[in-house]
Amino acid sequence: MTAESKSIKVKIFGSEYPLRGESEELTKKVAGYVDQMINTIHEKIPEQPPLTVAVLSALNITEDLFKEREKNRSLLALIENEMGKINEHLDQCLKSEL
Repeated sequence: MTAESKSIKVKIFGSEYPLRGESEELTKKVAGYVDQMINTIHEKIPEQPPLTVAVLSALNITEDLFKEREKNRSLLALIENEMGKINEHLDQCLKSEL
């Protein structure tokens, strides 16, 4: 975090929180995502206490994160594989030129 980061207020599940972050836009986007997830869970199970809703929301957000990480790992492996094929092809082209 930079020394120039300023505090911004965000609203999550009806409560305001002063937050600091490297990017005001990113901080607001993250807070909005958390608020949306909490409200979605609360709409599905309104009888549950706020702590339960928060924990279930955290689990859903973490699941989303893990899925994205796995997707990124798979894409990176695919890219590395394709780059290997391209390198082999280029090596063959260079050898045939000699």
